[in-house]
Amino acid sequence: MKRLFAKAGIILLLSLSLKAQKTTCAAELSMQKQGLLEVTSQVPGVLVELKYATADNFMKKDVYGCLTHAYLQKETVAKLKKAQENLEKAHPGYHLLIYDAARPLSKQWDLWNTLTEYTPAKRRIYVADPREHSIHNYGSAIDLTVADEKGRPLEMGTKYDFFGEMAYPKEEARLLKAGKLSQKAIDNRLILRRAMTQAGFTSIEYEWWHFNAFSRKTAKQMFQVVP
Repeated sequence: MKRLFAKAGIILLLSLSLKAQKTTCAAELSMQKQGLLEVTSQVPGVLVELKYATADNFMKKDVYGCLTHAYLQKETVAKLKKAQENLEKAHPGYHLLIYDAARPLSKQWDLWNTLTEYTPAKRRIYVADPREHSIHNYGSAIDLTVADEKGRPLEMGTKYDFFGEMAYPKEEARLLKAGKLSQKAIDNRLILRRAMTQAGFTSIEYEWWHFNAFSRKTAKQMFQVVP
């Protein structure tokens, strides 16, 4: 019975998200006008919880307002669909759970201006300089995790938006050896990384949750910045 309720909950989340493309939000309408696609209407199985539309982020406040649905360039959506298929094939019942997708440049400035305790050089490790633009600002980067059959995020060793080496993929072997990161957390990160990289995404050194569909240079050549 519990399993039936869990499945019903996932189905409800997915059915509600299919209506996401119908919006009155100015930011979302602007992205639609630029040709970006609302993700859950295109990729069955993907879940969305935009962290910057909640207070569960490093800023501890809602930054996105009415922007609550994930939008991406159609080329990125195609790769994401392949990634979800990869995940389901390897782990039936699992879902990609998106924490951030296309990010307006105006919101990039909000994130950047919050990290006043860091030098600009260190700030760039965690948040791209708005003057250079983030790949998120072109609808070509995704922050995400993996959720199980009940929609619960897998253990990844840190929360989303954790600033520090515990979130660095490049440090995982050393942190495992030191007993600071569990094998289970690393295994779960690998589930995510395999699904994404096999679909054509690239990971980065400092955040286990961040994946790029294109380089910044290529994104700038192909797309317009999301204002």
